[in-house]
Amino acid sequence: MRNISIFPFPAIVGQEDLKLALVLTAVNPRVEGVLIRGEKGTAKSTAVRGLAALLPEIEVPEGCLFSLSQEEAARSCPGCRLCDGQRPVMKRPVQVINLPLNATEDRVTGGIDFEETVRRGERTFLPGLLALAHRGILYVDEVNLLDDHLADSILSAAAAGVNTVEREGISFSHPARFILVGTMNPEEGELRPQFLDRFGLCEEVKAEEDRAARVLTMERREAFDADPAAFFADFEDQMRQLRERLIMARQVLAKVTISGRLRALIGELCAEANVAGHRADLVMEQAARALAALSDRTEVEEGDILRVAPMVLRHRQREAPPPPPTSQKEHEHDHSRDQDQPQEEKDQQSHENPEQESSQGSSSQPRERGNDNSGESSGKGTDENREPETPVNPDALEKVFEVGVTFKVKPFTAQKDRVFRRGSGRRSRSRINGLQGRYVKSTLPRGTHDVALDATLRAAAPFQGQRKSACAIAIEPQDIREKIRERRIGNFLLFVVDASGSMGARARMVATKGAIMSLLLDAYQKRDKVAMISFNKAEARLALPPTSSIDTAARMLADLPVGGRTPLNAALVKSADVLRGQLVRDPTSRPIVVLITDGRCNVSLGGAKPMEECLVLARRLSQDERLRFIVVDTEEQELIRFGMATRIAEALEARYVKTEDLRADTLLELVRP
Repeated sequence: MRNISIFPFPAIVGQEDLKLALVLTAVNPRVEGVLIRGEKGTAKSTAVRGLAALLPEIEVPEGCLFSLSQEEAARSCPGCRLCDGQRPVMKRPVQVINLPLNATEDRVTGGIDFEETVRRGERTFLPGLLALAHRGILYVDEVNLLDDHLADSILSAAAAGVNTVEREGISFSHPARFILVGTMNPEEGELRPQFLDRFGLCEEVKAEEDRAARVLTMERREAFDADPAAFFADFEDQMRQLRERLIMARQVLAKVTISGRLRALIGELCAEANVAGHRADLVMEQAARALAALSDRTEVEEGDILRVAPMVLRHRQREAPPPPPTSQKEHEHDHSRDQDQPQEEKDQQSHENPEQESSQGSSSQPRERGNDNSGESSGKGTDENREPETPVNPDALEKVFEVGVTFKVKPFTAQKDRVFRRGSGRRSRSRINGLQGRYVKSTLPRGTHDVALDATLRAAAPFQGQRKSACAIAIEPQDIREKIRERRIGNFLLFVVDASGSMGARARMVATKGAIMSLLLDAYQKRDKVAMISFNKAEARLALPPTSSIDTAARMLADLPVGGRTPLNAALVKSADVLRGQLVRDPTSRPIVVLITDGRCNVSLGGAKPMEECLVLARRLSQDERLRFIVVDTEEQELIRFGMATRIAEALEARYVKTEDLRADTLLELVRP
């Protein structure tokens, strides 16, 4: 019996690559799933549900909670006590199991059935979503926001085809082979490489740009909502033909062969894409075999490989490593060859490329604010002509530098403690007031009603001889224990940015803005709330109030001017005010302060020397144990260094890093030959 409430798969307008990727995965399970990236409202979930309705029905023993086939039930029935092996076989449609982001580990992998365990007196397993998804489709919306421990469980089951639960005294395994389909918005953060590589195919989706296609989409949706049965009947023949084609392809798949020449082509494509490992090669071969079978052919053609290659490589392709640095001898050879070059050839090259010299040094020229006399002095050859007619106050001249290249930053977190918090995110691990997260230990009742069965049974065990009950185990209220769970949450990040004139030397602010933008992107992906204080001239100001908007932060950073003196002391005082307000609003938050400066403070708030006053203020801030500090030193790494940022980091009891140390690949580069 077909479900007419599901929008027919052939009726979806456009998205041909997405539909092909889903069908290939259904034909050949060794393709290992599809990752769908792109905009909302582009028929992603509609296509997945339509695919499930398109697939042929499966046979399962009546009442089986694990969707086993007859062969699996006879060979490896997990013994759930609901099926005695003699139950009649029934047919049912393939299921689409939605994995919600707030699902607990027990709900995903399975856990103890509390009621049955108490009634029977022995541990009873309650199947989770992975059991329901067996021989079906596991659909994870916003898969990039999934908690790491849930992603690990899905990875393990998808790789082995078996879900194994070893927890709370339970040791249980059951088959878990499913089509894994995930959706994500790349702007909200990327997947971990291990999880990303687990998806065989990746497809980018976006809204149709053709006006006729958009009109047809509206007309079909309106017709479906008005009369689903009639609309479904209009596409019944197309559904039947596509279903028969899919069944035929599954039968032909075992006969499909691929030549050594085409395997070499696959290897060449993967090598050119600089992919890691060999999974891309294997998946490309299996996808090409599925496409050949879908075309009722028993031999893979070159066109099959070229058709599926973008789907396989899109999420695995990496940039080529940089070329090795030239040796000193090669550099000297090039220099001597340049000196030996006749002057006539040099002049000829300069005439042939007149833009080359003029473009050098102009790519990172800052925009200036304040008194700008560059127009008057340009082209003047003498010192007398280059002098402005009126003196310019250095503090009044500000420059705006562009944002440098961003990069992936090293992970940093707040230290774990015993405070229970609410919220979500991907930054720091914390104990959670709620039912989400990983069960780590038990405690006396706290009102969460999240019963820890193993701890409860251990508490009740010594008193069973003294109690009488109709159940196998007698449990009293004083025996109840509850679970303590942990998960990752976001933090409040306060960026304190030095915008003084010293930051503009050698266009250092270009790289510094790139580092700040990298940190902001990391904060956005980790679901942090951010604020920013900038300081220059004689004041510190809250340039960005607490927000979760990366767009607002990016615009503010791009227009941040640089110039004037360095009132670092005022910035520390302003930071204390902002942090105080944050801790009043959320006493359980753990703010992380990221101070980005070269440490050359030269403006005092009182009568003391600026640096001495700065260290006193820093020590006062460090006394609050709820705060964590990171000092990013932007000072040039030259022979002569002042090292003031190092002293400030020591006073703040902060983690000290240089700008280049923020890169996540720094340690990897150190061990490369």
